[in-house]
Amino acid sequence: PARLALTRGERPDPLPLSFAQRRLWFLHQMEGPSPRYNFSLALRLRGTLDRQALRTALGDVVARHESLRTVFPEVDGTPCQLVLDAPAAGPALPVTQTTAAALPGLLAAAARNGFDLAAEPPVRAELFALAPDEHVLLVMLHHIVSDGWSMGPLSADLTAAYVARCHGRPPGWSPLPVQYADYTLWQHRLLGDRADQDSLFAIQVAYWVRALAELPDQLTLPVDRPRPPVASYRGESLTFRWEPGVHQGLRELARQSGASLFMVVHAGLAALLSRLGAGSDIPLGSPIAGRTDQALDDLVGFFVNTLVVRTDTSGDPTFRQLLARVRETTLAAYAHQDVPFEYLVEVLNPTRSLARHPLFQVMVAVQNAPEADFDLPGLDTGLVSVPTGAAKFDLSFSLSERRGVDGTPQGIDGVVEYACDLFDAATVERILEYWARLWETAVAEPDCPISRVELLSVEERARVLVGYNDTAAPVPVTGLAVLVEAQVRVTPDAVAVVFEGVALSYAQLNAAANRLARLLVARGVGPERVVALVLPRSVELVVAVLAVLKAGAAYLSVDPEQLVARSGVVLADARPVLLLTTVELRERLPEGVAVPRLVVDDPGTVAVVGECSGTDLTDAERVTGLRSEHPAYVIYTSGSTGRPKGVVVAQGAVVNHMVWMRGAVPLGERDTVLHRTSFTFDASVWELFAPLVAGARLLLASAGVQRDLGALARLVAEHDVTVLQVVPSLLASLLEQPAVGDWGALRWLFCGGEVLTGRLWALCRRRLGSVAVCNLYGPTETCIDATFHVCREGETAAAVPIGGPVANTRVYVLDAGLGLVPVGVVGELYVAGAGLARGYLGRAGVTAERFVADPYQRGGRMYRTGDLVRWRSGGELEFVGRVDDQVKVRGFRVEPGEVEAVLAGHPDLAQSAVVTRADRSQDPQLVAYVVAAENPTAGVLIDALRDYLRQRLPDYMVPAAVVVVDALPLTPHGKLDRSALPAPEFGFA
Repeated sequence: PARLALTRGERPDPLPLSFAQRRLWFLHQMEGPSPRYNFSLALRLRGTLDRQALRTALGDVVARHESLRTVFPEVDGTPCQLVLDAPAAGPALPVTQTTAAALPGLLAAAARNGFDLAAEPPVRAELFALAPDEHVLLVMLHHIVSDGWSMGPLSADLTAAYVARCHGRPPGWSPLPVQYADYTLWQHRLLGDRADQDSLFAIQVAYWVRALAELPDQLTLPVDRPRPPVASYRGESLTFRWEPGVHQGLRELARQSGASLFMVVHAGLAALLSRLGAGSDIPLGSPIAGRTDQALDDLVGFFVNTLVVRTDTSGDPTFRQLLARVRETTLAAYAHQDVPFEYLVEVLNPTRSLARHPLFQVMVAVQNAPEADFDLPGLDTGLVSVPTGAAKFDLSFSLSERRGVDGTPQGIDGVVEYACDLFDAATVERILEYWARLWETAVAEPDCPISRVELLSVEERARVLVGYNDTAAPVPVTGLAVLVEAQVRVTPDAVAVVFEGVALSYAQLNAAANRLARLLVARGVGPERVVALVLPRSVELVVAVLAVLKAGAAYLSVDPEQLVARSGVVLADARPVLLLTTVELRERLPEGVAVPRLVVDDPGTVAVVGECSGTDLTDAERVTGLRSEHPAYVIYTSGSTGRPKGVVVAQGAVVNHMVWMRGAVPLGERDTVLHRTSFTFDASVWELFAPLVAGARLLLASAGVQRDLGALARLVAEHDVTVLQVVPSLLASLLEQPAVGDWGALRWLFCGGEVLTGRLWALCRRRLGSVAVCNLYGPTETCIDATFHVCREGETAAAVPIGGPVANTRVYVLDAGLGLVPVGVVGELYVAGAGLARGYLGRAGVTAERFVADPYQRGGRMYRTGDLVRWRSGGELEFVGRVDDQVKVRGFRVEPGEVEAVLAGHPDLAQSAVVTRADRSQDPQLVAYVVAAENPTAGVLIDALRDYLRQRLPDYMVPAAVVVVDALPLTPHGKLDRSALPAPEFGFA
C-alpha cells in the first residue's frame, strides 16, 4: 500500500516528541546536561569576515528551522516540544580572542558544555578569533534536534543567508514544505496503533522480535579493563585510512556480490570481532538516515534511526559467504526501518544496565549524507575536528569514501570512537591494524574461510611467539639428586630438614638417602621403574624420596591418610617394582595390592640399611646410568572418565625448574621453606627441592598442622619461615589468624592452583607489608609451574595475572585451529618446552590427545591445558577459566570464572566460587557459593548480590542460585572441594 503522505497539518497542544526524541529526553533526565549527545560543527574562516552578517545569518537559519528553536518542557508530567518564536536578531555570537595553540582546548571545552533542554534552545554558536583575517566558528547542537544528515542543509542555508546578509538583504530561499513538528505527527500516524496487528508498527515490530530473539546482552571484546557498573561515557577517537587499492577492492567485492560498500564493511567488522573473541552472534548498530519522504531532505532535525543488524559467523564461512548473509539481513532490516530503535528497546526489553548500551555495543557507519559545504564570499573555509571527550558506545566506526573527480575510489577515511572505561588507545590501534590485515585477505581471497585470515602482523607474531617466550637459559644435563649432592658439598653442616624436633644436616640427609638407595638398587630399583611410597609425613619420607631418585627410579607417593579404594587403583595402574611403607601402615594397605614391600622401620630393614655405605652412588652401582629423560616422579590426577591418570615427569624437567627457581627466588642458609603440601600433589616437589638445592632449611609440617590454620600460622611464626606456599582459598582464612602478626621473617609468599584475586593480593599487602607475593600457574603435566608473576604495587584487576613462562618454557594462546590469537583475545593455553611431562603412565591414547605436535617448533610437543587465557599487552597471561567449565545458558556460552571475578570485587564477600549444577529440568545452571565477610542476613546479602551482579553482567551470566555458606569446603590439598558444596535452591536470578 502507498505510504501516508507527509504534509503540514494541525498541531495539538502540547506537541508530542518523536520516538527518537523521547529516548534522548529520558537519557537527559537521568544524566542531566551531558556532552554525550552534542553535535559540533567547527569551521575555519580565512579572509575578511563580516561578523554582523554571520550573526544575522545564524538567526536566519534558526528562524527557518523550527527544530533549532525548540525546547522540551514537561506538561502534566509528559515531555513535549515547545517551538519558540523566531528571534528578531541572530543568537548570541560571543567572540573569543585566542591562539592556534590554545584553540583545540577551547573547542573541546565548549563541546563539553551540555544543554538544558527544558529551558535552553538546543543550538549555540561561538566565534574564536585567531587573527584579524582568521576565525573559527563553532556551532553546537544537541542530537535531539539534529543528526549527521542535517549538516548538509545546515551548511547550505547558512551559506545562502551569509551571502545575502553580506549584500544587505535577507535570504531569498523558498519556504520549507514541512517542519519537524509535522514529521513528528506524521510518524505517529504512519506507524499506527501499537495494538492494531495490521498496522505498520505491529508488522515491523513482529519482524524485529523474530530477528533479535535471544540476542546476546553484551559483546565480548578484547578490552583492557573490566566494564564498570556505570559507564562514564568518557571517550577518545582515532583516525585511520584505507588506501585506494583497498577501496577499489572493497568496491569490486561489493559489485560481484550485489552488495553495497556498507554491507562489505559490516561483514568485515563482524568477521573481525568474531576472530577477536566476540563469538559467532554479532549484533552491530548501524545508523540509517530515516528521511523516507522527500519533504525531509532539506530539514534540520533528528530523523536518523538505528538498525541492529545481526550477523551469524558460525560454521567458518568464507568472506564471500559471510557477505551474502550480511546482505540478506541488511536488506531485511532496511525493509523494516520505520520502527524507532527506542521503541524496539521497549518491546524487546533487554536486561537494562547502566554499564552498556542496549542491544548492541558496537556501531558502524559508512557516511553517505551530504557533506557540510560552505562557499562564503571572501573566505577560504575548512572543517576543524572537535574532540568531544565522549563515547556513546564501546566502539563506533565511521567511514567516508574519497573519490576523484572522475568518481574513481581514492581511499576511505575513518574515525573510531572508543570508550575509555574499557580501552587504551594502543588496543584500539591494534584492532584497526587487524581490520586492515583482514581486508588484505578478503580482497585477494574472498573465498578464504574467515578462520584462516592472518590477523597478526609479522612483528606481533614474533612478539607472542618469540618475544614473550624468550626464556632460554643454560641447565645442567643431570639428575635431581645430583643437584642436591652438589649442595651437600657446599653446606654439609647446615640444617637440611626439620620435623617435629628432629633435624638432619645436609650431610646426614645425604648419607641416609645413599644408604637406602643402595638397598633399593639391590632390590632391582632403577631407571624407568616406579617405587611407591606409603609413608607418613616425616624425615624418613624425605629420605625415601631422595633415595629413590639416587637409585634412578621415579617415586610415587600415596597419602597414608587417603588409603581408600583409589589407592588400590593407583597402585595397580602404576605397577611399582617396590612399595616402601611402615609397620603400622602395612596393615592398612588396600586389599589386593600385589607389590613387593620394604618396611623401612622394620628392625631387619634398619639393620641392613645401616650396613650400606653413605657415600654418593655412582652409575656403576646403579642398574643403568642416570639420564635426564628418566622419570623422576609419577603423580596421579583426576580423569574425566573417573579413572585417575599417572603423570610421568622426567628428571630433566624437574632440574630445569629447580635451576630456574634458584635464580628467580634466591635462597640461602638463612631461609626456611615450609613444606605443607601433600606429597601426592606436584606443588610438594618444589617445596621439597627448592630449599635442598639452595642450602636452605626444609621445615616439614605435620599432617595435623596442615589442617589447623591457627597451628599453621603459629608454625610459620615460631620457625621464622621465610618462604610459604598457600592456595588462595586457604590464604584468605590463614591471614585472619592472630599469629600472622608475628610473620616478620617471611620474605616470599607463593600462590597457585586457583585464581589469585586482586582483592586477596590487596589483603596480603595490608597484612604482610613488603612480602613478595608470587602467583604461580602450572598443571601437573608441565612440571609444577609453567608461568610466574610477582605481584606489583597498584595492581587492581579482578584477577592477578599468571605472568610469563619460566625458563626454557614456551606458552602459546591458540584458537580452535591451533592458530595464534592476538593480544587481548581469549584462547586456550598450550605449554611447550623443557618442563613438559613425558605423558600419562601406560595411557598412550590419552597422552596423544593432550600432548600434541607443536606447530611452531619442528619436532616439538606441547600440552593442551584446557585453560582459557589471554595475553595482556605487557606480555603477561591473564587466566580466564576452563574450557570444560563453560556452560551454555539460554544458548550463550558462559565462563564461571568471569562471574567469580566480578563477585571477588563485592565488599561484603570474603570468598566465592561459581560452579555449574543441573536444575530440576536437568539444564545446566550457574550457582554461586559465597562466604560473607561479616554476618549479614542471608536474604539481605543475596538481594544485594543480585543487584550487584545485574549491574555488571549480562542477565544470562547472573547465577540462577546463590548459596551462603560459612566456609568453602576444601580438599586435603587445600583446593575447593566442589563435590562437598551443598545443593542449591534455584530461583536467584
